[in-house]
Amino acid sequence: MRARARWVFGRSADARSNDDPTMPRLGRTSNGPVATKATEGTGAETAHVANRRPRFGRFGRARSLGIAVIGVLLAAGIVVFVGGAAPPPPTTRPLLLGGVIPGPQGPIALPTDAPPVAPTEAERAWLAQGTVPGATPRDRETAERALLDMRTLTQPDGSVAAAWYGIWKYVWPRDAAWVAAAYTATGHGRDALAVLRRLATLQRPDGTWEARYRLDGGPVGDKRAAQLDGNGWVPWAVWFWYVHQDPKAPETTAALAELWPMVRAAGDAATGRLRPNGLPPRGPDYWETRTDQVTLGTAAPLSAGLRASVDLARRIDPVAAERWAGPSQRLDRAIRDTFGRHDYPRTASAKGGADTAVTWLGPPFAPADAGVANAVRGAAERLTLPNGGILPGEHWAGDPTAAWTPETASFALFDAASGDRAGARQRLDWLAEHRTASGSLPEKVSADGKPASVAPLAWTSAGVLLTLTALDRPLPIP
Repeated sequence: MRARARWVFGRSADARSNDDPTMPRLGRTSNGPVATKATEGTGAETAHVANRRPRFGRFGRARSLGIAVIGVLLAAGIVVFVGGAAPPPPTTRPLLLGGVIPGPQGPIALPTDAPPVAPTEAERAWLAQGTVPGATPRDRETAERALLDMRTLTQPDGSVAAAWYGIWKYVWPRDAAWVAAAYTATGHGRDALAVLRRLATLQRPDGTWEARYRLDGGPVGDKRAAQLDGNGWVPWAVWFWYVHQDPKAPETTAALAELWPMVRAAGDAATGRLRPNGLPPRGPDYWETRTDQVTLGTAAPLSAGLRASVDLARRIDPVAAERWAGPSQRLDRAIRDTFGRHDYPRTASAKGGADTAVTWLGPPFAPADAGVANAVRGAAERLTLPNGGILPGEHWAGDPTAAWTPETASFALFDAASGDRAGARQRLDWLAEHRTASGSLPEKVSADGKPASVAPLAWTSAGVLLTLTALDRPLPIP
């Protein structure tokens, strides 16, 4: 998720960046970061305190014990005082830009109130090379703008900026993989291939990906941990691209051979990191916050990616297919046995809370399952906000009133791919109604129903395009 970090009770409430100068500075204890405020006394005061003998009256020991407990809680980041007051609740930024258009030196950001901009001749020619999904004029208008926004955010080398503003102007493997799939679904296979080739150059030697990259491919340098969900999303996107091509065409064979080393390394890295219980290790997922538990946001993409990798391997590398088939099946069983017993919450606990990631356990990422479908319906009830959009999760520590459009699009995509046209239609209409004045899809929608944060967001654009395509025709399922 993309927003500045706000530390409350020792946790990152909404973390894409923690460089907000208005926030308390972060200190570090052996138990993690806590908000701090320097307090220094004079030398005399220090000596006085140091020489003071402990006084234990009738309640002295209890009082001393209470002070000690508070000290431990402070050190652990459970209780935080900054300037004598608790931190304010997380809030959502207002809309920072209203859209983008192509320029001679790259994308040009539009003001928040900019009206729609007609496509250029070059853009119209590019649109004509593929398809613009949608059954209604507004569907096609939304799809056309989403396609053009994705194209503008995609650099000549295939790097996909999440959005064209500040801390969003980076490449997230997850977002890029969804964009590649959306390009594929709408007939822009060459653009999809360019994105996938770029992701291959960004892959780490150990077969994983960083959480995000600069557009030039360099590390961001913010020390955030790598996110293993990329090892699911990227191979899935390669498989999605391949099954849309003519497998006998020489260019298809050549492109798959070019991408295969990336998929093989990703598959080996993913299976090598599965624990004895079949699940991946704990680590950050699309929430981009630290966690001490394995989350569905990592397990679900890995499940889709491993099934897709096994299917690809059967066509090009049978030895790899045999090597991954067992771990892939164990992962699926582990997800069903641990998360499934609690209706697929964010963590494998009855108190894990509903999470958008449950939508990634069903179509078009996995075969239909009645238990997953029931869990998705339950999650939708708990995560739908009064403004009509979706919150990332039941225990989301960010602004509890702002809806996120990628998550809303994920529920729409599940509905469309599962045959629930009415459900998908409702989500799509909501997304279309909350675009910016220029027609772009924002990252968030505020409590009062206004587009918020940045626009366009590549991940949301891709999700809407995949949903509209799924309403037109069935999407392939690994």
